[in-house]
Amino acid sequence: MRRFCAALAVLAALAGSPAHAQQWMTLPPTPTLPATAQSGVAPVNGIKIWYAVFGQGDSAREPVILLHGGLANSNYWGNQVKALQDKYQVIVMDSRGHGRSTRDAKPYGYDLMASDVIGLMDFLKVPKATIVGWSDGAIIGLDLAMKHPNRVSKLFAFAANSDPSGVADISKSKVFNDFIARAEKEYRELSPTPDGYKAFLGQIEKMWASQPHWTAKDLGKIRVPTWIVDGDHDEAIKRPNTEFMAAKIPNAGLLLQPEVSHFSFIQDPEQFNDDVLHFLRHVKGN
Repeated sequence: MRRFCAALAVLAALAGSPAHAQQWMTLPPTPTLPATAQSGVAPVNGIKIWYAVFGQGDSAREPVILLHGGLANSNYWGNQVKALQDKYQVIVMDSRGHGRSTRDAKPYGYDLMASDVIGLMDFLKVPKATIVGWSDGAIIGLDLAMKHPNRVSKLFAFAANSDPSGVADISKSKVFNDFIARAEKEYRELSPTPDGYKAFLGQIEKMWASQPHWTAKDLGKIRVPTWIVDGDHDEAIKRPNTEFMAAKIPNAGLLLQPEVSHFSFIQDPEQFNDDVLHFLRHVKGN
């Protein structure tokens, strides 16, 4: 009994330690993607989309497309690619104007960015795929599920919002401010237009302020098997909006990952990867 009580005391102490309690307050380094023999740029909608393909998968498993968040790039999926590539063919892409991809004068919008995903799928001759998206990538995934359901097998949507009102004020979040500063540095290192970050940021912020605007009726049209996922300490997404989406998408799953924030996939990649693998293995696709 004494040993049992002592063990509980140790666990309680660990749970209360600053490193454990503040995991969601950290911004771990940006991961790196593993080496691949297949990467390049695809001509899509008048721009060039950078992409990379990992693993072979098999005929019983459709490819998995990982869509990153706003201001970021595909490198942020490094931990997930390493966890998935042995069993699945994994495709990453830099969204238009992000990372190594180019942009044009068209205003940013989720419909347009979803059509970029379809364009890349056509280029790679991928008829249908599972979508795993983070933040803007998850919103793009919802747009695909809503408007291109024949191309989406299933959707794991992490940290999405259905309306600008579902986004919290992140201006005082140290984690988010650190991310935005890092995003500028990475933009300068990767972008074909390295001096264009301020204009790029302004355009993305304009999209965030005005899109998406999906009603319960819109969400109710989604028939693609979907999980709505978020971190229980997400700085950016209001919990009621997460619960609203899960409630209005027919048969959607709702998952809150403990002790992580908007950056769960780098804060606790083992937990995030386990959840994605469970989704891939046990949720039947269209």
